[in-house]
Amino acid sequence: MKGKKGIIFGALDEKSIAWKTALKCYEEGAQIVLTNAPVALRMGEISKLAEQCGNAPVIGADVTNMDDLKNLFQKSLEHFGGSFDFILHSIGMSLNVRKGKHYTEMNYEWNQKTLDISAISLHKVLRTAWDMDALNEWGSVVALTYIAAQRVFPDYNEMADAKALLESVTRMFGYYYGQKKKVRVNTISQSPTRTTAGSGVKGFDGFVSYAEKMSPLGNATAEDCANYCVMMFSDLTRFVTMQNLFHDGGFSFTGVTGAVIDQMEKP
Repeated sequence: MKGKKGIIFGALDEKSIAWKTALKCYEEGAQIVLTNAPVALRMGEISKLAEQCGNAPVIGADVTNMDDLKNLFQKSLEHFGGSFDFILHSIGMSLNVRKGKHYTEMNYEWNQKTLDISAISLHKVLRTAWDMDALNEWGSVVALTYIAAQRVFPDYNEMADAKALLESVTRMFGYYYGQKKKVRVNTISQSPTRTTAGSGVKGFDGFVSYAEKMSPLGNATAEDCANYCVMMFSDLTRFVTMQNLFHDGGFSFTGVTGAVIDQMEKP
């Protein structure tokens, strides 16, 4: 990562994958800009992270607002002295989940906001980078997702739809950006991880314990996900694009395990 530059979206606190990825990128020699929604900047501790990353700039941006994104990218271009190499999209928020609305009874206005924040925001980020020619050739964009995009996890609610849309944007924009400038766009489908955002999902502890029993390697940690992100930003993965990459200890391809059967057979 030495000499590479990029923007990290979504670092909230020390539990977040974006936070750990920012630290790992900096450790590996990258320069970064940190960004989150203005309300998240007030709630979080991102200034502490900025200090640990060489006094990285912190620029607030509402990812649903194109003017905010243009401002973020313009200031980042000025800070870096030109175009940069990578972007991490670690953004997700569900109003229906927060407010306890069942999937079959969702509030559609809230749903539109959920899709805008959690999925369409990736399109807006990529569109801004595209329009401003902000990414270097062979740049890399990674967005974080979850296997609920492919399988039913009832309590994951509307976020499953949002992640499915996020993955579709990744493939579609990845095609065009690859043709235009060799920029690659991928998602990483991470194990359930005890972040502030993840813990807000109903029955989250059950998600974690079930996945642990179903994964031959066990659940992947946030630290290991950060390592994977760094690999995806590096030149070692230059021909990987438009992929949904499972980082889940084998959960995604395991039908059943002895641990799960044993649990089910307990009296």
